[in-house]
Amino acid sequence: MTAKPSQKLLAAALLCVVLALPAYAQNHTVTDSGTVDKETADRVYPSKPPYSPYVGRNFPTRPLFGDTHLHTAMSFDAGMFGAKLGPVEAYRFAKGEEVTSSSGQRVRLSRPLDFLVVADHSDFMGLAPDFLGGKPEVLADPTARRWYELIREGKAGQAFNELLPLYGAGKMPATMQYLPGSPGYRSAWQATIQAAEQANEPRRFTAFIGYEWTSNTGGNNLHRNVIFRDDGAKASQIEPYTTFPPLGSDDPRDLWKWMAAYEQKTGGRLLAISHNGNVSNGRM
Repeated sequence: MTAKPSQKLLAAALLCVVLALPAYAQNHTVTDSGTVDKETADRVYPSKPPYSPYVGRNFPTRPLFGDTHLHTAMSFDAGMFGAKLGPVEAYRFAKGEEVTSSSGQRVRLSRPLDFLVVADHSDFMGLAPDFLGGKPEVLADPTARRWYELIREGKAGQAFNELLPLYGAGKMPATMQYLPGSPGYRSAWQATIQAAEQANEPRRFTAFIGYEWTSNTGGNNLHRNVIFRDDGAKASQIEPYTTFPPLGSDDPRDLWKWMAAYEQKTGGRLLAISHNGNVSNGRM
């Protein structure tokens, strides 16, 4: 019986394998069980890097985008120079909602943020909207009333030239002294906390409670954004640390002491992030 071509090829292949076995046995160590030892296998078949580049990785790889330094109308500088939106609108905008800006234009982000810290100034927080809104308690002081009238008459430049130096020195009229302990200040801080609590959506959007401590002695910028890891229940137990003594200080070391006292009192956590160190004249 004549073998088919395919059978001839198979027979030839088997013959090659049989002839090669003695040579393999002479060059490789074979165990009693008939397997090649690990050292020989590693030499004949060297290990290669994992095909998947993610093998062994255990760190986060998803970048999150947000802002840790945003002012609203609650800040004296932003509010006095035209900002009309508050913390609620700021968080809405950050989450991708459409809002009407201070200029009257409809605006919306092309991509929502993942987190936001509304960091309004600790000093005189909430004064600007009350002052510009003509709150009677604020305008009870004659100087405050005169500035208010100048702004309404279109002479904002003159009013600012008078009040800004006093603001920087902490010598504003008594009715405009929005500092920790005052009703206006406490109301602004609670509004800030409430806005963050309402906007926070775990795993979708993080609304941090925070403020900016704005030390600027001698024109040296030592600003810090103070960010709470906590919710409103803990943040409500204190009011922001200012730069004006005796309730505050322009020394960062005193800010850190205040932070430590907060953590000890509430069991919470705080983070202070410096910014604009390039205008600190090397002090930061």
